[in-house]
Amino acid sequence: MDDGWYDEAAGPLVRPYAITAGRTPSATTSGKLDVATQVMTLRTAERTESAGLTPEHLKIRRLCKRPLSVAELAVHMNLPLGVIRVLCGDLIERGVVIVRSPAQRAGTPDRELLQAVLDGLSNL
Repeated sequence: MDDGWYDEAAGPLVRPYAITAGRTPSATTSGKLDVATQVMTLRTAERTESAGLTPEHLKIRRLCKRPLSVAELAVHMNLPLGVIRVLCGDLIERGVVIVRSPAQRAGTPDRELLQAVLDGLSNL
């Protein structure tokens, strides 16, 4: 069977723009969704109507019962990050998931403070 829509090694080929209907991440959500952003399904959303949600949306809702990063979602779903950002943006707008940015790293410690701690430990 000579089928151009199937690749033996890759399986069925579905282009990312087909999953997102050609959309790209919106300006309001793309800034919130870096690779380390945690996505979690709201408990109230688990019981809400799933009308209008694609199978990919439903899989994200199911996977995010425990917090997962955007990067982890991309791996679990075998989809590009851009597609995951679009799908998560849809779910954020519908109130199905919430996102939390990772904790910001503090600045580097003061060298003098580190030296004082080292000196203090050396004196013990």
